[in-house]
Amino acid sequence: MAGIGSERGAVELCKGINGLDKVVLRGPRGSSAEVYLYGGHVTSWRNDHREELLFVSSKEIFKPPKAIRGGIPICFPQFGSNGSLEQHGFARNKFWSIDTDPPPFPTNSKSFIDLILKPSEEDMQKWPHSYEFRLRVTLGTGGDLMLTSRVRNTNADGKPFTFAFAYHTYFSVSDISEVRVEGLETLDYLDNLENKERFTEQGDALTFESEVDKIYLGAPTKIAILDHEKKRTFVLRKDGLPDAVVWNPWDKKAKTMTDFGDDEYMHMLCVEAAAAEKPITLKPGEEWKGRLELSAVPSSYCSGQLDPQKVLQSS
Repeated sequence: MAGIGSERGAVELCKGINGLDKVVLRGPRGSSAEVYLYGGHVTSWRNDHREELLFVSSKEIFKPPKAIRGGIPICFPQFGSNGSLEQHGFARNKFWSIDTDPPPFPTNSKSFIDLILKPSEEDMQKWPHSYEFRLRVTLGTGGDLMLTSRVRNTNADGKPFTFAFAYHTYFSVSDISEVRVEGLETLDYLDNLENKERFTEQGDALTFESEVDKIYLGAPTKIAILDHEKKRTFVLRKDGLPDAVVWNPWDKKAKTMTDFGDDEYMHMLCVEAAAAEKPITLKPGEEWKGRLELSAVPSSYCSGQLDPQKVLQSS
């Protein structure tokens, strides 16, 4: 079937938790990823040693219409509560289809899946625009995870529409107090804990000792998350997504979330590639593309030094 990586065994459509359809992608050296058709939602990404790299809450029950807590939710066409729709929009609460006629674009990997989301009548009442949202999830031969989103305005009435977007990525970390983020220092950010007031990041790398919910503006294409205890660095590369959101609920908020363990905030960090501050506008026929590439490399790497591709090739 078109839209599915062709190598035998590299892509498998099967049943996940509660009988929900999921796609499992497998790399040649043991890496894997899982994508639920509910939400177009990546719920697992494992390296060649089969270590889980994404966080999913132990309290997550995988029951629609509730969004999955963890992995990589797709926030569209709204980010947060900035609009009239439900929190983070509706894309993460919808059943996506396998795209049997995806647009041609090259991939070096045999392990990928193409999904598509189109509006339902119910969606059109809440957000009266016609669109096609295409998502390709690719597991690279070196274990990298790539998500490419394409949103096209298919309105027949000639009207443009605007939307916000984020890959709401939950990274699995050993201990939040041992983690630092490089690449966001000196940037301006909007602090969601301070009524979206604008501040400038001080100091060197970001470290964590309390709740954080910030939108960094004009973030670089490459951000590094260093996990000191695991001697692992996540490298996040983004394209078409100007902002970066950093979130951890910390202890008090964690206790108020029914789908989140009281102490789980210690073992996760969201660093999200986003277009959150300034919405994207598409005229009919226009298409937007936003790409995220995730790598996990040994922690000798930090953002100002080696190119992670070279680290991957030598490891």
